[in-house]
Amino acid sequence: MNTLLKLLVLTLWSTASLAAPDAQSILISSDQARGGGLPGIVWEITLQSRDGEKVDEPQRILVTAADESSVAETQEPLRFKGSKILQVERNMWLTKPGLSKPIPISPRQRMSGQASNGDIAATNYAKDYEASHLSATEKLDGETCYVLDLSAKHKRATYDKIHYWVAIERMVGVKAEFYSVSGKLLKTARFEYNNRIEYQGRRAPFVSRMTIRDALIDAETVMDFGTVKVKNVSASEFDLGQLQ
Repeated sequence: MNTLLKLLVLTLWSTASLAAPDAQSILISSDQARGGGLPGIVWEITLQSRDGEKVDEPQRILVTAADESSVAETQEPLRFKGSKILQVERNMWLTKPGLSKPIPISPRQRMSGQASNGDIAATNYAKDYEASHLSATEKLDGETCYVLDLSAKHKRATYDKIHYWVAIERMVGVKAEFYSVSGKLLKTARFEYNNRIEYQGRRAPFVSRMTIRDALIDAETVMDFGTVKVKNVSASEFDLGQLQ
């Protein structure tokens, strides 16, 4: 191979590398706006579900998360107050007043409307999914996005496959399509980022709303994320023996 041809190949390779960053790196970067890579976070979620014209009673949940652990405690409505979902790595338990001991549950079980247990507890995707490029870029609502294909690393993941749109300029996930292992579209989600967090001396965007819609019926759940605080969280917060 002559020198000119070598230079051309190297130039093309460098351009391609700059144009298409590693898919898993993109996923990790976008996860920070949902809690990934932070020392710990505390925030409130208000859930409002609708099925056709029927609107369910709103729920308010306090979530504490760090690394691969989280605990979500129901605050309202009062009849569900004290119910908790604990996630530690790939395991999840439910406890509530009256139960003698925590019971194992699946992240795929629905907690409220279209929101699964894993949607409430999870703070990032990189730990549960392997990312690859589904397409180079696409325009979504005027923003150029990377489109990633996420495949579950294990059966405890909330979904088997996700198509995920990440806005290039903001490096946040803006849309997701959730699929079964057979390739059936189950739900879609859109994300908004009007919250801000203080971390490492800078202000960064954080998710403020996730709207999940059923792919087959007229039903949706809106999750509004309240004020988010970045803080160190003690491991004792996620001790199964102390859950009740």
